[in-house]
Amino acid sequence: MKRVVLLYLLLFCCRIAFAQQTPVSIQVDAAKPVGDMKPFWAFFGYDEPNYTTRKDGQKLLSELQQLSPVPVYVRAHNLLTSKGESPGPDLKWGFTDAYKEDANGKPIYNWVTVDSIVDTYIKRGMKPLMEIGFMPKDLSSKPEPYAHTWSKNGNIWTGWTYPPKDYDKWRELVYQWGKHSIDRYGKKEVSTWLWEVWNEPDIGYWSGTFDEYCKTYDYAADGLKRACPECTIGGPHTTSPRSDKAYSYLTRFIEHCLRGKNYATGKTGTPLQYIGFHAKGNPEIVDGHIRMNMGVQLKDVERAFEAVNSFPELKNIPIIIGECDPEGCAACSATRDPKYGYRNGTMYSSYTAASFARIYELMDQYNVNLRGAVSWSFEFEDQPWFAGFRDLATHGVDKPVLNVFRMFGKMNGQRLSVQTSKGLGAANIIANGVRAESDVNAIASKGPNSVCVMVWNYHDHNVPGPAAPVELTVSGLGKNKVQVRHYRVDDQHSNSFEAWKSMGSPQQVSTDQYKSLEKAGQLQELAPPTSKAVANGKTTLTFDLPRQGVSFVQLTW
Repeated sequence: MKRVVLLYLLLFCCRIAFAQQTPVSIQVDAAKPVGDMKPFWAFFGYDEPNYTTRKDGQKLLSELQQLSPVPVYVRAHNLLTSKGESPGPDLKWGFTDAYKEDANGKPIYNWVTVDSIVDTYIKRGMKPLMEIGFMPKDLSSKPEPYAHTWSKNGNIWTGWTYPPKDYDKWRELVYQWGKHSIDRYGKKEVSTWLWEVWNEPDIGYWSGTFDEYCKTYDYAADGLKRACPECTIGGPHTTSPRSDKAYSYLTRFIEHCLRGKNYATGKTGTPLQYIGFHAKGNPEIVDGHIRMNMGVQLKDVERAFEAVNSFPELKNIPIIIGECDPEGCAACSATRDPKYGYRNGTMYSSYTAASFARIYELMDQYNVNLRGAVSWSFEFEDQPWFAGFRDLATHGVDKPVLNVFRMFGKMNGQRLSVQTSKGLGAANIIANGVRAESDVNAIASKGPNSVCVMVWNYHDHNVPGPAAPVELTVSGLGKNKVQVRHYRVDDQHSNSFEAWKSMGSPQQVSTDQYKSLEKAGQLQELAPPTSKAVANGKTTLTFDLPRQGVSFVQLTW
């Protein structure tokens, strides 16, 4: 009996060893383009507009623009919010005090803070995705209470969430904002911006009815178009359309804009020049560890694409995923809820690589014009080091996820055909998640003198797992030799979090430690650059990719 048991154990171990030794085959054909490498990922957003002008905020914005081959669009909440009783900006709260009324109800416009925010973008060659909201206190139909309380038992949805008390004053506010923007930046610049009305009106961000939202949108669009007919406005930036309620809100709003009566003009139809919606995953704690759920985020994207395609009039209309993230609360730290503990390390970076690649796949499948996908992640001031917020940097030190965007920034030209022996498609992830085996897959592009391949080893479960041996073959090369650079995000590379932990997780960081962390937060190479021979248009590279690791292989000639 013991012999039989030992034999089974030996066979089982051999099977495991064989499986581990069998490399994952990834084949990229440089002669088979499948579509443009559209940099729709070059969109970022955050709740706290006042962080824009802080030292670390400015530093991060500069880095975002430096990594992108195109102007980065930035979306921020609270651009019209009043200070109210708030002592200052908070995790989900900011203000500009752009609008007040005197004792006689006459509007007073003050663009100083808004200008400081937009100036910061323009100086760097960035563009605002200008969110028209939230409701100024003196224009709110229910101004008291106004400032929120950001705590588990606090009241968040206060006076800033209500419709205007006077729609003509609301329209005039937007008109004055558009006119001031043109006076300050010029019509040529302002006409390249994107505008929206509100955020997630289907949930607590909006305390009015659906019809009141449509009316608020119509009056805002009318005011903007009077100031700037060339400006682009869209919406409604509703929540996850996998929910029937959110899907209905989105499609009813589209119907209103296409065929409904315009509340502001009395005519049929309202300007709708892009469609905005949000897509979020849903991590949870399972058996004591975090389990991600990329499938539901991709389901949001799929259902929204289906919604747009159900309106023939919207063929080829730009689409913006106004928030595109692994879950829904950037301002919730890991101490607030342990399920957010994935954000400091490599799970966030591998999830980002894998999910954005599948959004490209869905874009192709539904033949839609995806203009942007906003990563709702920035930075938080005056918080502990690596507190577990959904952010790109902590105290000015870049986290691993930012290096995936540096990788995307190196990709241009045409996307290429990729075949893998162990990768999953979007449909499979939507149906089953990444719960059985790891998803080892890639996205590739070809520029004028380069081929770039991003490879990830992703799993929904945040538990240790084996590295994947990868055999990457690139064919269709018209050269005899290529230069190879191999970049990596894993526990040992491009990872300030692991570097910080190796220092003892200090909350007081010395100057030398800061410099070391800053360096660790940059994109690093796995090995020095090398030359590689190309035979019959083909070259092969082999490497091990740790679980939740991301490799970026760049071939140039």
